Amino acid sequence: MTVDTAPARPAAQPAPPPPAAVRRGLRPGRLGVHAFLMAVSLAFLAPLLLAVYASLRPYDETSEYGYFSLPRHLSFDYYRQAFADSGMTKYFVNTMIIAVPGVLVTLFLASFVAFALARLKMRGGIVLLMLFTAGNLLPQQVIVTPLYVVFNRIPLPYWMSDSMTMYDSYWAVVVVQIGFQIGFCVFVLANFMRTLPQEILEAAIVDGAGVWTQYWRITLPLCRPALAALGTLQFTWMYNDFLWALVFVSDGDKLPITSALNNLRGQFFTDYNLLAAGSVIVALPTLVVFLLLQRHFIAGLTLGSSKG
Repeated sequence: MTVDTAPARPAAQPAPPPPAAVRRGLRPGRLGVHAFLMAVSLAFLAPLLLAVYASLRPYDETSEYGYFSLPRHLSFDYYRQAFADSGMTKYFVNTMIIAVPGVLVTLFLASFVAFALARLKMRGGIVLLMLFTAGNLLPQQVIVTPLYVVFNRIPLPYWMSDSMTMYDSYWAVVVVQIGFQIGFCVFVLANFMRTLPQEILEAAIVDGAGVWTQYWRITLPLCRPALAALGTLQFTWMYNDFLWALVFVSDGDKLPITSALNNLRGQFFTDYNLLAAGSVIVALPTLVVFLLLQRHFIAGLTLGSSKG
């Protein structure tokens, strides 16, 4: 019988972490990038934070000690007063009448046009896409006067407009919003649809799917992140618009919520703390929409970031 006299092997020791992993969080470059991003974020948030801070303080206090002084008294009285004095409920309904149909129609028409340009291989599709993109470069103020004249000459039945014309109606604002926003949406959706696998549509065509089925049941579900990102942006832009409603609506009862802030301005004196509270209230719906669609919005913004 033989006895194994080989020395025992030492127990395996865990390998030390690579130096790069240890130093990853301490690199000066990463610290500089994070510091820069924090500074930029604070610069963008500073006006909003200052408005919230001012809206919680009495005007007499800020006029005596300044807006950047420490608070002596904080309350939500200005928010209740701003909501009651400006009649925001009525103006908010007016804004929804303009923004919700505008966003839905814009996304539907833009997705339909983008599908035709990107998936049906139309002749001259690139030229048409360039025309849609070039429309975004046109300053909106250039055509204010022509549109004002045209809308005053387009007749509408009484059930569509009290003025019997397109002027002084929600239709004028909605049509202008759709016309100016559809080009950007077509550009984004067409480029996204080009990244979708062509084999999916080819398999659907083999199974007998028509053009509508290819668009509605196959392509649109795949474009959900892009549509959510565009929907968030479009709602924010249409909700915050002030120019078109001011030009094409003369009846004060039809104005959107952005015009409600004018009701908080006095003829001889303006309480800017009250105006700040009204501004915060007006901004809340856009924040709620962003928070609800945040996951889809971020996914839509990062689409294609990992593609070759």
